[in-house]
Amino acid sequence: MTAPADTHITELLRAWGSGDKRALDKLTPLVYKELHRIAHRYMTREAPGHTLQTTALINETYLRLVRIREVSWHDRAHFFAVCAGMMRRILTDFARSRRYIKRGADAPHVSMDEGLTVSRQLPTDLVALDDALQGLALVDPRASQLVELRFFGGLTAEEAAEVLGISTETVTRDWRMAKVYLARELSRGRPPSR
Repeated sequence: MTAPADTHITELLRAWGSGDKRALDKLTPLVYKELHRIAHRYMTREAPGHTLQTTALINETYLRLVRIREVSWHDRAHFFAVCAGMMRRILTDFARSRRYIKRGADAPHVSMDEGLTVSRQLPTDLVALDDALQGLALVDPRASQLVELRFFGGLTAEEAAEVLGISTETVTRDWRMAKVYLARELSRGRPPSR
């Protein structure tokens, strides 16, 4: 059963998606804490000395959100999944720009093993992971979206199933396949061990 706060958030999301700008003003304080948690999780896993701050990541996400026109928000999980995706793109764009500035400096390679636990360890090379996810999206768009929802958004299997409109069994199967695909793709860029 949906909690009253979740229902209220969903109502505000739908009102905002229908063009009610006041709904966004009411929604912002209700979702800020969760957005901060997601952003903080991203930022604590970034390399030391990262110049982007948690608050700046939230602010940039907010600026992108207010530019969205007429979104049909399904519910709270859908909203946070979209926000997590935006944060991923912001950080990936930032990492790409830093890499371009450094003209290809040696970036650490990402490894994902079979024991990966959702949202506990974010690879240090978001660019490599983003490239692998884009490749996965060509092969299996739903699996790519699932990785974004679970790994980056921190959604449970049940929440991801709801957002994607599939069963939790399908989530489990797609998750397993996606991890194997990403591990293979990410290991290709790793130099041979000595």
